[in-house]
Amino acid sequence: MYVINLDNNFPSAAELMVKCLEAEGVEYIFGIPGEENLGLMQALKNSSIKFITTRHEQGAAFMADMYGRLTGRAGVCLSTLGPGATNLVTGVADAQGDGAPLVAITGQVSTDKMHITSHQLLDLSKMFEPITKKTKLVVKPETIGEIVRISFKYAESERPGATHIELPVNVAKMKVPPQELPLSKAAANFKEYANMLSVEIAAAEIFRAQSPVVLAGSGVARAGASEALTQFAEGLKLPVINTMMAKGVISAHSRYAMMTIGIPQKDYANKILEDADLVVAVGYDLVEFAPTSWNDMGDKRIIHIGRQPAHTNKCYQCTVEVVGDIAESLFSILRRTTRTAEPEYALKIKEMFLEEQKCCEADSAFPMKPQRILRDVRKILSEDDILISDVGAHKMWIGRLYSCYRPNTCMISNGFASMGIGIPGAVAAKLLYSEKRILTVTGDGGFMMNSQELETAVRLGLNFVVLIFHDSAYGLIKWKQMDQYGENHHVAFTNPDFVRLAEAMNCRGYRVSRADDLIPILENAFLQKVPAIIDCAVDYGENVKLTKHLQQIYNNPDI
Repeated sequence: MYVINLDNNFPSAAELMVKCLEAEGVEYIFGIPGEENLGLMQALKNSSIKFITTRHEQGAAFMADMYGRLTGRAGVCLSTLGPGATNLVTGVADAQGDGAPLVAITGQVSTDKMHITSHQLLDLSKMFEPITKKTKLVVKPETIGEIVRISFKYAESERPGATHIELPVNVAKMKVPPQELPLSKAAANFKEYANMLSVEIAAAEIFRAQSPVVLAGSGVARAGASEALTQFAEGLKLPVINTMMAKGVISAHSRYAMMTIGIPQKDYANKILEDADLVVAVGYDLVEFAPTSWNDMGDKRIIHIGRQPAHTNKCYQCTVEVVGDIAESLFSILRRTTRTAEPEYALKIKEMFLEEQKCCEADSAFPMKPQRILRDVRKILSEDDILISDVGAHKMWIGRLYSCYRPNTCMISNGFASMGIGIPGAVAAKLLYSEKRILTVTGDGGFMMNSQELETAVRLGLNFVVLIFHDSAYGLIKWKQMDQYGENHHVAFTNPDFVRLAEAMNCRGYRVSRADDLIPILENAFLQKVPAIIDCAVDYGENVKLTKHLQQIYNNPDI
């Protein structure tokens, strides 16, 4: 609702902006108040929007980022000018890189000071320009309705991403002409159907291919096309490989669900792609998994199925582009072609991959092997619960081994891929899905980057579990150093006592001391009414072993 200014009976620009945010359906704004956005904070006092006060602006941006990925609606974060705005940058860039809709709002000095040297003044439009789809400076109150609508429209349209609004402190206080109201939103987005000639060509290509494979990306989840992809794959007997950000777009229960691709080493899924004479890329985003990693010669036939045309890349030159609603495109192609042969080679590779997993499933060694940890996690979480992965060596193991059955149940940042997203991501996920178990898996490096947001979670009454892979090092960089140089350096660090740290922050702390304790600890942790932190020592000697194992696979002429 408006807070009326008694001196002129018109709302301030800040109050109009809040009204526009309400019209966009904003539920939460994540951020930290500052002197230059006091007017906006005052306007929020009587708003239906809930302001979530965070402990760092980066945490606020990550929360908005995860909110956007999980809902498809723009998450909103707020900061003051200067250092507050610079703290937002990593989370805003992450949303842009991952294709998550986000609107960042920052304060700014008065417009009469923007042309001179001024306290905390930065050119925020220039700073946010390379990491957003649009950045807009409000210079007149009557432009606010248009700027807010533009920001949300661009943030939420395919491919989603981040936008930025800059509100100077004096503009926020200005009077608004009485006719100014929020702009209306379109009632619905109508489906855009692909050109039928492109559908016919795609159907013909699939029919004549000897060993086609589907490469599914995060666009499938954003488009709500998981069921269509499953029917397409099962109807045509096509093996489906998914990127890390597309885990769950085809259920692991499906016979034709293969593996996740994207770890630095060539894995089993790479063998299937190398054998393919046709790659059907569905909702695939080049930022998730570079085409140089699976088509370095640029000689594979490719069908691009997406809501936008394919990006230009010499290793991603498409035979045909089927551009339109993904689900409708898949069904249209399915109706026009047929395949009866089973993908025997892909099924053989899948069987080898599944057989490999059995060797570590019951391994009781301690520190725990990552394979065993993730096997136990999968036993505890239901198919609808949400695992959020921070970034590090553990992300590679999650991407590779954690089976998914629904889209958006394993959230991995693999576009911008920033460490520190895990705990803020869990806050946003729990706000959205209070009934689900939310588990963040993080390394000790990523945990310490935004652990302050545990206080935010406690204050909000949120309960989720944080599982720390504890190895006292930046494990992924150590892994890459070992692969490339056979040695590692400058990656080790010490840690606080994570159990005592958890307790000091009014959370519950646990420490795993033997492998068989992890499942009961997880069960108990999910019963708590506060965030629970589990400190679990991990044996990352398995990293180099995996590298050697995968090299042996590629050197085996019988595979």
